Amino acid sequence: MENQKLPNATAVLVLGILSILTCCCYGLFGLALAIVGLFLTNNDLKIYNAAPEKFVNFKQLNTGKILCIIGVVLNAIMLLYFIWIIKMIGFEALQDPALLQEKLKELQNLNR
Repeated sequence: MENQKLPNATAVLVLGILSILTCCCYGLFGLALAIVGLFLTNNDLKIYNAAPEKFVNFKQLNTGKILCIIGVVLNAIMLLYFIWIIKMIGFEALQDPALLQEKLKELQNLNR
């Protein structure tokens, strides 16, 4: 019996890397990638646990899982940061440069 590769290990690794790289895209896109990666990881772990001696790329799957977890954390932080910015400045100020400058000056005066 020859050793096989887990079917989604490479995809999980790529999704984990992409979720970290896209964490600055408002946190939504990278969060979706990381969640999909974790879902695929769980499917492969079930396959691996049924017959661990058959598969050779478990380390790749584990690395992808760790990257997906890091991606979830980074994207959640970025999402919370952008929500905080919108709460502090307001969505309408983000669309109007003059209003944005006014809001930023108000925030600077509050910090003094």
